[in-house]
Amino acid sequence: MEELEHTCPLPRTTLTEPAIFTTETSCECQAPHEKLTVEQARLGTPVDRPVRIYADGIFDLFHSGHARALMQAKNLFPNAYLIVGVCSDDLTHKFKGFTVMTEDERYEALRHCRYVDEVLRDAPWTLTQEFLEKHKIDFVAHDDIPYSSAGSEDVYKHIKEAGKEKQSSLKSMHMFLFRPGLTYVSVSGMFVPTKRTEGISTSDLITRIVRDYDVYARRNLQRGYTAKELNVSYINEKKYRLQNQVDRMKEKVRTVEEKSKHFVYRVEEKSHDLIQKWEEKSREFIGNFLELFGPDGTWQMFQERSGRMIQALSPHGSPSSSPPRDFSPSRSPSPPSRWAMPRTSPPSSPKGASASISSMSEGDEDEK
Repeated sequence: MEELEHTCPLPRTTLTEPAIFTTETSCECQAPHEKLTVEQARLGTPVDRPVRIYADGIFDLFHSGHARALMQAKNLFPNAYLIVGVCSDDLTHKFKGFTVMTEDERYEALRHCRYVDEVLRDAPWTLTQEFLEKHKIDFVAHDDIPYSSAGSEDVYKHIKEAGKEKQSSLKSMHMFLFRPGLTYVSVSGMFVPTKRTEGISTSDLITRIVRDYDVYARRNLQRGYTAKELNVSYINEKKYRLQNQVDRMKEKVRTVEEKSKHFVYRVEEKSHDLIQKWEEKSREFIGNFLELFGPDGTWQMFQERSGRMIQALSPHGSPSSSPPRDFSPSRSPSPPSRWAMPRTSPPSSPKGASASISSMSEGDEDEK
């Protein structure tokens, strides 16, 4: 009999395209699908096919806790192919409650997670043996906390117990796997437990929205949503709009205060600069003044040079030892000689010297 080769789909090697949607079944390989043991999965599947791991959930408001759980499921085994089942709105509303996102939105969110190879829409609430065989699933991944729903204490109880009777020893029933970045995980049968991320869940996110309902309602009213769309009563709508107006006025007052503080700061800075410049100019003016009019300044030297020039231009007086002339009463005084200089005191200024010279010229004219 000819042995058939496995043609199972391989894990994604590129992250540029979203994960595929499962139609009827994504694995149409004609080769017989023998379930892998834990030892084979740890070795990277000696048979020529990847380890097919299944993880399901609601994945409402997809967050980092969901992504970390899928990361753990993807990285537990080498060469793993991760199938993620997402329950429909009908099943979720029936067994768990109302969702924020629609099923199409939740399907599309899972397609863009880097760890997901395939998205199975309208996943069953409880996994059956027929479902596992149809999709050729080797292991089921979920957190180990009992998930009570649909009248069952733990909907994954039969998966946790499946395959135990086929194990030959306790060692093969409970294997401890180690992967980089993960804690030790116990694999029992075909169930692979993952660890929940503390502090983040869909319920936590909804609790935050309910707790701060007024804040989000006011914000969305301000962004243009109607009271009908937000399911807000007429009175609450008016109250929220009034609070928004008060907040806007507070913001305007705060803005004016900030601008006023900035303006005062600029004025103080400018005045400081002006005072500094005035002081520098005043020092320069005083220095120039002292340089010009000080004891050794230019003005004092100019006065000294002017005095020496005036003295050089002024004529000298007659000698004091000249004998006086005697005038006879019977004889009229003789006219003054042409070259005789009148006895006058030396001028003290250039103006006086000019006057003396002009008087001498007039005397000569009279004599002629």
